[in-house]
Amino acid sequence: MDKPRVAFFDFSSCEGCQLQIANLEEAVVEVVKLIDIVAFREVMKEHSDDYDIAFVEGSITRPMDVERLKKIRENAEILIALGACAHLGGVQRLSNQWTSEENKQEVYGDYVSDPDDIADTNPFFEKPRHRALDEVVEVDYVIPGCPIDKGEFAKVLIAILQGKKPPIPDYPVCVECKKKENVCMFEIGKFCMGPLARAGCDARCPSAGNECEACRGYVSHPHSNAQSDVLEKYGLTADAIMQRKTMFTYRYEEAGKGGD
Repeated sequence: MDKPRVAFFDFSSCEGCQLQIANLEEAVVEVVKLIDIVAFREVMKEHSDDYDIAFVEGSITRPMDVERLKKIRENAEILIALGACAHLGGVQRLSNQWTSEENKQEVYGDYVSDPDDIADTNPFFEKPRHRALDEVVEVDYVIPGCPIDKGEFAKVLIAILQGKKPPIPDYPVCVECKKKENVCMFEIGKFCMGPLARAGCDARCPSAGNECEACRGYVSHPHSNAQSDVLEKYGLTADAIMQRKTMFTYRYEEAGKGGD
């Protein structure tokens, strides 16, 4: 039986999620036994548009990105959003609070005042608005995180090849913190998204003394199931946390405001 042909693509992102895959090191040998990688700009020169599975990193920003993503979706039997930018729109989505013109003015200043300058005429600058993949095309699976966890990538890939649902956790980061016996961030005066954030990261940030920013998005039902006892103890509500932390989750804020 032929091995599934797999391609990796990137849009607006730092490409850190693809780097995590390259960082599988020796385990890459085991991965390539299962699949045939036909496109992966980060690690190889060869490229083919004949593939079965597409892993896509990055947010969709410009009209030209929309068209490119649609072509990728047409070619792929399975499309997976790779990382927070593809899953949620990324930290760059915060710029959606302002108009395209305001963002260009802030970045390029007077350089955009001339109607014939590159920022107004070049398609690479056209109507920049950041969106997640599933706001443009149908997405079959998601591997969340910023960056993704390379071990989780391997587990998801194996599950897909076996025709199973990928094992992405749907419980809050607080569960992982308790397993690791971490001191709660709220106890030391910090504000953490752990009660609402999707686990699967092994509570990496709180374990290092940093607040969780929910780079893996929210659990499915954050209002009803997200550690209400923790919120109550500190006089907080799920809404209060959602309004306070938006680095990776501005998508939810936009939805609440009837955004894009």
